[in-house]
Amino acid sequence: MRFRWRGVAAALLLSLAGVLGCSDSAAEREAKIREEARKAAEKVKPGVEQAGRDIKAAAEGAREGWERGSAAPLDLNTASAEVLATLPGIGKADAQRIIAGRPYRDRRELLTRKILTEAEYDRVREHVVVH
Repeated sequence: MRFRWRGVAAALLLSLAGVLGCSDSAAEREAKIREEARKAAEKVKPGVEQAGRDIKAAAEGAREGWERGSAAPLDLNTASAEVLATLPGIGKADAQRIIAGRPYRDRRELLTRKILTEAEYDRVREHVVVH
């Protein structure tokens, strides 16, 4: 009987030592996993952020295309002030500035000549052409 209790006690001590040893190595493993996950997240963050911006731009383009339907782009050199004022975010005064800046060789001249702000240009660039 004594021999049996010694065996049980020895087994219990070995189990306890194993649990204590495992808890330290489990904590170390968890810390290592946490550190590896942090490093991986740091590496992919710029790509994920860029993908988010790309998705947003695609969604905005799809929305603009949906809203615009099959309407043909307006020619900056020939469109009337009334027609130009139908562009998103363009009022009568903006339309008059666009007409006063004619002729255009490229639609980006609305920006380079400071006729429209960048935000205004971003709203209309897909709706205008220069012929």
